[in-house]
Amino acid sequence: MTQASTKTATDDTFLLSVIVPVYNEQEVLGEFYRRLAEVLAGIEARAEIIFVNDGSDDYSLVKLQELQSDDPRIAILDLSRNFGKEVAMTAGLDHARGDAVIIIDADLQDPPELIPQMIGEWRHGFDVVYAQRRSRAGESALKKTTASLFYRLMQKISRVQIPVDTGDFRLLSRRAVDALSGLRERHRFMKGLFAWIGYPQKAIHYDREARHDGESKWSYLALWNFALEGITSFSTLPLKVATYLGMITALGAFLYGLF
Repeated sequence: MTQASTKTATDDTFLLSVIVPVYNEQEVLGEFYRRLAEVLAGIEARAEIIFVNDGSDDYSLVKLQELQSDDPRIAILDLSRNFGKEVAMTAGLDHARGDAVIIIDADLQDPPELIPQMIGEWRHGFDVVYAQRRSRAGESALKKTTASLFYRLMQKISRVQIPVDTGDFRLLSRRAVDALSGLRERHRFMKGLFAWIGYPQKAIHYDREARHDGESKWSYLALWNFALEGITSFSTLPLKVATYLGMITALGAFLYGLF
């Protein structure tokens, strides 16, 4: 993508958008907002906080509305059902007006306190600043192992280099968000799209905490389907395997017919 940058990262009057996908996070929303508000209070920027309620069936929406009544910076996108995190993030990006845009989960595994460091790297000219995990607290050995294998498999077979040990927690410049907005795939693997758009990108490293409260919404089946989405979206390997299998089957049928 070759696109001119918009607002300069050195401008103290910039608008910062924070996108927060939410699915059944009623237990943690209050603490998440408290910590995020403290961080934003120390940043010289205007801010908007976009909570995307992804079809929660608990009291997350009620909690968000309570927070919104006390803070005019908060906007709520209430999706009609649970579409999944990739769609929720896309909806947030479509509505974000910021010169810099942060994507962060509400479960506090990704600390809002990293946001000023991300902004610092953005000011140095990076369009994408992503948080790369050194460790993952509160997760089973099986989940850590399978996640590590997935990221390293994607490194080997993907047409773009997707950073290992990296989730969705990141800062995007305005031109990076605009580039993503032009990609309207129905089945979206955002980690791949973040890498595919290009532009200067930089990692900052951190130790991921355990969930502050509540339970993970990702079952192993959901994680498996997510991994398949990534592999089929950003690799030609499945197509090649299907082609070779088809050729072998056809050749076998041909030889069987001869003899």
